[in-house]
Amino acid sequence: MTNVPGFEGRTAVVTGGSRGIGFATAAALSSVGASVLICGRSEDALVDAVDQLRTATGGMVASARVDVGDPEQARRLVRTAVDDFGGLDILINNAGVGRFAPFADLTDEDWKETLDTNLSGVFYCCRAAIPVMRSRGHGWIINVSSLAGQHPFAGGAAYCASKAAVNALTESLMQEVRQDRIRVSCVLPGSVDTRFGGSDPEREASWKLAAADVAQTIVDLLRHPPRSLPSRVELRPAMPKK
Repeated sequence: MTNVPGFEGRTAVVTGGSRGIGFATAAALSSVGASVLICGRSEDALVDAVDQLRTATGGMVASARVDVGDPEQARRLVRTAVDDFGGLDILINNAGVGRFAPFADLTDEDWKETLDTNLSGVFYCCRAAIPVMRSRGHGWIINVSSLAGQHPFAGGAAYCASKAAVNALTESLMQEVRQDRIRVSCVLPGSVDTRFGGSDPEREASWKLAAADVAQTIVDLLRHPPRSLPSRVELRPAMPKK
């Protein structure tokens, strides 16, 4: 793909970048000229993802094995972007887990892992990135949330609570840092065909959003002129299953 002006020389960090929405977003950003650092918890998955991304896009792509639910590892992720690529311009907080069970059956471990990754991970990465972006005089933070944060469903208490909190966190942060020329947005996809949360691969899913649809939305947001701030985008399947 031809590079689009404005992305060359920019560094993007994509959390949860080895698969699904994160992988598609890393591919889209690399294809338009950004240097991309992806992170995840599986070294094997990261190595495979980097190989695929470099082959597909020919871009500058690297990885870091990071659990974003650990504040020190989140700080290390940002330091890696600065040390290896010279800075950080774009942060895509996409890492997430889904633990779905009746409320009374949720274990302490399920609850903690969901909140640590989906919410605390966003907080830790944003907190680490903001000083770097302030020093550069600009930045974009896009948090990948979910419509589940606005429309809770049975069996999804931990996941829905984490995404509702991400929506509130994003709104608050957006208001704090926009005078620093740091734009903060939240993307809320509906059903996405990523096999997330252990969904059945045998079930027909052509009606769902593709990961690439969400990635395209993120890139479109990043192309908005500096005077505009689309702070929340809801993305739904055009023809949901009846």
